[in-house]
Amino acid sequence: MNDSEFHQLADQLIFHIEEQLDNYDGDADIDCETNGGVMTLSFENGSKIIINRQEPFHQIWLATKNGGYHFDYRDNQWVCDRSSNGFISVLAQAITEQSGKSFQFS
Repeated sequence: MNDSEFHQLADQLIFHIEEQLDNYDGDADIDCETNGGVMTLSFENGSKIIINRQEPFHQIWLATKNGGYHFDYRDNQWVCDRSSNGFISVLAQAITEQSGKSFQFS
C-alpha cells in the first residue's frame, strides 16, 4: 500500500464512523470531533476514545479506556495486529463500555 491508498482508506473509515455517529439514535451521548486526522469521541462520564492515523506504519491506532490497539488493512478491512479483530467491532465494544449504553454500527 502506498501513502495515497492509505489516506483514501483511512478517510473512508473516518467518514463511515462520522456518518454512523451522526445517524445514531440510541441512548449513548457521544460527541465526535475530528482535527488534523485525529478523531476524538467524548462521553458524558468524561472518558474519551482517540482514533489516529499512523502514516509511517500505514496503520489506524485506537486508544480506549481499556488500552490501545493498532490496525492494519488486510483482506478489505482494518484488523487488529494482535487479535485480528475488526476495527468496527473493537470500536463498538469500546463505545458500549465507555458510554455504559449498548452501541453497534449498522
